[in-house]
Amino acid sequence: MSCPTFFFPPTTTPKPLPPLHAKLPSPSTIPTTTTTLPPLHRRHFLSLSLSASVLLLPATPARAASEEEYIKETEGVINKVRSTFKLEKTDPNVADAVAELRESSNSWVAKYRREKELLGRSSFRDIYSALNAVSGHYISFGPTAPIPAKRKARILEEMDTAEKALVRGR
Repeated sequence: MSCPTFFFPPTTTPKPLPPLHAKLPSPSTIPTTTTTLPPLHRRHFLSLSLSASVLLLPATPARAASEEEYIKETEGVINKVRSTFKLEKTDPNVADAVAELRESSNSWVAKYRREKELLGRSSFRDIYSALNAVSGHYISFGPTAPIPAKRKARILEEMDTAEKALVRGR
């Protein structure tokens, strides 16, 4: 059914609706507590703004290492690669040595690949390439598979070149 006011206009003017007010308690029933804030001095403002700016600054990545630490860890990785290559295929410690080599090479790569000042160094480039070849071989063929002679020669050559570059500070 439709409303008759749509068809026939009302003859009287509509009454305005009463306003909706929430019942507020009277001011005498509200407990009042007055707290005085200490005045904000310039030194307080500066210390607060300084601490806020420190919190809002983007976190910078931690420096990976010093020059000496880079040289020491790189030489350690080179020695691990060489000692792993010297093991015979039938040696029962090959799988453990390869697992240790992969762990140390992964940690070396994770630590130094984001260092901008190392990316252009020839020692970093050669070691990174050699470790990539070693890891790729062991991932593809397993820890007991021997490295082919050509690949082994290329890896050892890159290791030698990187070691010479480390001595020269490159």
